[in-house]
Parts: sequence; structure tokens; C-alpha cells
Amino acid sequence: MNGAYSERRIIVYVIFIAMGLAYILRLYYMQIIDDSYKLDASNEAFRHITQYPPRGCIFDRNRKLLVTNEAAYDIMVVPSQVTGIDTVSFCKDLNITRDDFIAGIKKAIALNTATHPSVFLKEVTPEIYASFEEKMYKYHGFSAEVRTIRRYPMKIAPHLLGYIGEVSKELCARNPKYKEGDYIGISGMEESYEGELGGTKGEKIMMMDAMNRVVGEYKNGKYSKPPDPGDNLTCTLDARLQAYGEKLMANKAGSIVAIEPSTGEILALVSSPEYDPNLLVGSVRARNYADLAEDSITIPLFNRALMAHYPPGSTFKPIEALIGQQEGTLTPNTTYFCPGAFIMGSNVHIACDSRHGSLQLEDAIAKSCNTYFCNVFVAMMNNRAYASTEEAFDSWRKYVVSFGFGTRLDIDLPSALRGNVPTSEHYDKTFGEGRWKPGTIAWLGIGQGELEVTPLQLANEAAIIANRGYFITPHVVKSIGDNKGPGKKYTIRHYAPVDEKYFGIVVDGMSDAVSGGTAAASQIPGIIMCGKTGTAQNPDGRDNSLFIAFAPKDTPKIAISVVVERGGWGADWAAPIASLMIEKYLTDTVKRTDLEQRMMAGNTIQYLIDEKTKPKVDKKSTSAALKHKKKRTG
Repeated sequence: MNGAYSERRIIVYVIFIAMGLAYILRLYYMQIIDDSYKLDASNEAFRHITQYPPRGCIFDRNRKLLVTNEAAYDIMVVPSQVTGIDTVSFCKDLNITRDDFIAGIKKAIALNTATHPSVFLKEVTPEIYASFEEKMYKYHGFSAEVRTIRRYPMKIAPHLLGYIGEVSKELCARNPKYKEGDYIGISGMEESYEGELGGTKGEKIMMMDAMNRVVGEYKNGKYSKPPDPGDNLTCTLDARLQAYGEKLMANKAGSIVAIEPSTGEILALVSSPEYDPNLLVGSVRARNYADLAEDSITIPLFNRALMAHYPPGSTFKPIEALIGQQEGTLTPNTTYFCPGAFIMGSNVHIACDSRHGSLQLEDAIAKSCNTYFCNVFVAMMNNRAYASTEEAFDSWRKYVVSFGFGTRLDIDLPSALRGNVPTSEHYDKTFGEGRWKPGTIAWLGIGQGELEVTPLQLANEAAIIANRGYFITPHVVKSIGDNKGPGKKYTIRHYAPVDEKYFGIVVDGMSDAVSGGTAAASQIPGIIMCGKTGTAQNPDGRDNSLFIAFAPKDTPKIAISVVVERGGWGADWAAPIASLMIEKYLTDTVKRTDLEQRMMAGNTIQYLIDEKTKPKVDKKSTSAALKHKKKRTG
């Protein structure tokens, strides 16, 4: 019995000895071998300094630099250490006022950082910092942290490239990756590709003395972590073409969207009025943003290319021609007589810009006859293959949506909108169920009424016709880093439910529109361009000028849409601008210098300013206006 007791006692001793040795070894390891436990952020013996990574640069398709980085400095302050400084000299060196100084110190104290550094002044330029650094030894309590800010060497494409700004408190609460003071992409490519451009933050761990002064980097940087730079992006943009488009759109409100049809790559995306993207960089960003945002008339921050809604007008007629042929209610030989208007009963009167007489399909496209395409639309609504107007309309709507209208094209930029393709339910509510007929909504056949599209969707329409029936989702990134592409979804063909054989007559009609029809004044020497003008009703004032096109006819390399708000006829502004863009892209030169100068010198934005500033009056709805007011849409 005593032997068994002795054995148990030995076992207990062994256990206690083993536990004691384990604790001793652990303490030895922590204190002598591994002291990383000391580096907790709450340990006041160390200062954890964030190392911000340089964001990736952005290049155009020809490797021209569009977005780069420039060093900037955040001036940091530890309020408890700020004593005996010459505030007059300090403020002069940093180009700030005494009120700015007092506000910065109070803000730091309010953040409970009286003994820890916080940001006193953000993003000081290298020029100002160079002078300040020489005298910083006199300003106890102040230090600097380097970070990078964006620079835009070519000063183009602000709506496409986007800008960066400080993260919100809400995002910091949702995502531990970010903390207050970090920067993130706010719009454009900067927002869409934040994960690729942003990189990964690093950290430097500095040792502090009893007076909270830096005495050196802990363990010579053993536990510091360098930042990981962001990936460079090559975008699809042709910088030369983009800059040219912005010059053509000077003093105009509207947009240009150009696409390479075979790939869906965006060649140009102009939203006018635009602004110098460098205005939203650095310490002046907030003030400049406020100034831009205050312009509620021309709205320069508004991305018209992706977000503005317009009736497509006659640029929609090629789609109507394709749907009618696929449905079997239209052939190239179908003839309608145009007496100068489409008239149906006593209430429907939609004017045409001319008395065209008898027309067949190709000529109707070239001359943009409203009467013809209202008849095409009505013929489909009366198709006996459908049991009712509602059923025929629902089928028509499916076709329209398949061409990219009424849906958000999944472009790799934020904020692209859907536009609007009305539903049968909408007309049931408007007119009463079963009380609307083909003539009631005939204006849809000429791209008016409730139908609304974005410039991006119009350019995509041109790309579909150029490709004879399909499109690849428009996108702005060509490659990420050295090898990675933009993603599989930007290589897939999306086919419209219209047989390829029906596109030929539409392409010929659009070619005729340029060679001798509504856009004859915009012919390009040596290049066969196919286009379609649009003069779309604006219920508030002067009509919008629209044009879609692609070229060359048989081997399309560029598809384009141009919208000039309050520009009047499609042939007046939109068509010439589109033709100049195509000539510039395909030949690298523009021989029609007189036309070029006239487009660059033209000013249509005054119509918008006058309209926005005049007293408001009640307007009839677009549909009612079309019933009673003669309108041209060619």
C-alpha cells in the first residue's frame, strides 16, 4: 500500500515539475527569444506607423501614362509636445492661417491623441514640405508621414478614370481592412478596380522613450512590414482619341462613346462638360469638389455617358427594322406611303420632316421616315401570331431588351444606368387595361415616348449592327498587372435574337444615310461609314442631336454614339463630331479641318443654361406632345 502511495506521489511531483519547466521555458522564449508579444498596438513603448502602398498606375491601350503617383506628406502632431513654437513662422511655412493651426490642434486633442500623433494637415505638396522640413526641428511635437497622391499627366477622362478620397466611417466599421485616414477609389476605374489598384498597407514599428519621442525602429525593422504596391492597369482607352473627343465637345453638354466592336473595348468615353481630374487631388480636393458640385446647371460631375437618359429618336429605327424582319411583318420590299405624317384616326398625328412618298425599307432608313417606321411598329402590334396587342407588345419589348436597352450593361465602371423600356403594365396604368392600341403607342417605333436610353447603350447598338448580330459587354480594362486579363465575361458574345441575314439591308440603309441621306454632310473621304441620325424630342426645350455609326462598313473597327444636348438636328452636331472621331481613329489625321474647327468652336451649352435658368412652366407629357405637336426625328 505504501509502495502504491509513493508511486502516485512521484507521478504528482513529475507533473508539477513538468508544468513548472513549461512555464519557465515559455517565459524564457517570450522574453529572450521571441519578444513580438510586446508589439501590441496598445503598448505605449512603440508607435505603429502605417506604410501606405503606392497605388497602381493606369496606362492607355498604347501604354501612354494616364494616372501616376506623386509624393505627399501628412503633417502629424502630438499636442502634449507642442510648446514654445513660433506659430506665425509655422503657419507661413505650411501656407495656413492661425485659425487653421488652432483648429488642427483642437481636433487632435478631441480625438484623445494628446500623447499620440494624429493628422494635423493632410497631403502637403512636396514643394511646401521641402521648405517646412528644413525648419521642422524648431517645431516640437510635429512630424511627417509620407504617402502618395494621384496625378493625371494628360488631364483627360475624369469620368472614366475616377478619383480617390478618404474612406467613410461606415466603411471602416464594415471592413477592418480600412481605418479612418485611408484612401479608396470613389468613382470610375479607381472605384471598380480598388482591389487591384489599392495594394496592401505595411507597418513600421518605432521605439519611443519616456517622453514619447522616437528613438529608432524596433529590432532594426525585424517586425516591420513593407507595403505591397497596387497592380498597374492597362485600360482600353485610346488617349489620343479621348483627348480629341473632349476638344470637339468643348462648350457642349453631351457625350461620346466609342467601342471596338470585335472586342467590346471602350476606345473613348467623353462626358461633357468635363473637368481636370487633378482638381480632385490633394488638400484642395474638398474645396474643388464643392465648387464642381455647386454647378447644378451643367453638372460637370455627372457622367452623362453612363447615366444620362435620352429618347433615342431615329437612332432606334434600325432596331425596329430588324425586329420587323425577324417577326415576318416587314421585308426589304415592304412599301409604305409618306404624306408628311403618320395619321391614325383623329387623335394620332406624328409628323415627318418631309413628304417622302412611297418608300421601301433601305430608303426609309436613309431618309429617316417617321411615317414608315410608325407603320412598321403598328404592323408588328397587329401581327396575327399574337392574341392581343399586349402580347405583341411584350414580344417587341423582349427584342428591344436583347439589344441592351432597358438593362444595365455590365460595364466595369460604376453607376451605369438602365434607361427605360416601358412595359405593358405601364400602359395599363396609363390608359386602362385593354384600352390602348397600336396607334396609341406608335411613337415607340421612332424612338420617342417613354423609351429612354443611355449613350453607352446607343454605342452598343452600333456595335451590334456592325457585328451583324452580337456584342461583347463593353469594358475599360485591357489587362491587370503583367498578364491577367479583364475577366471571362468580357470575352463572351451576346447574340440578339435576329437572324444575321436581316442585318444586310439595315447596314446598307445606314450606309446610304451617310452617302446621300440625312447625314450626307458628314461623309469621310475614302471611308465608308454607316450611320443613323436622330433628332430626339426634349420636352423642356431645344431638341437633342444624336448619331450612331460604325466604320469601315465591311470590316468595322469602331462603333460610336454622340449626343449633343439641345443641339437640334442629328446632322447638325452629332453626326459631324462622330465622323471626325472615326476619321481621327482610322487615319490618325483629319483632313476636313474646316469642319473640325467649326465643331470645336461651336457652343450649344448656352441653350442648356438658358433653359435651366428660365422660369419653369407646366409641360404636357411627351406622349401627348407627340400626338399634337409636329416633330422631326431624323
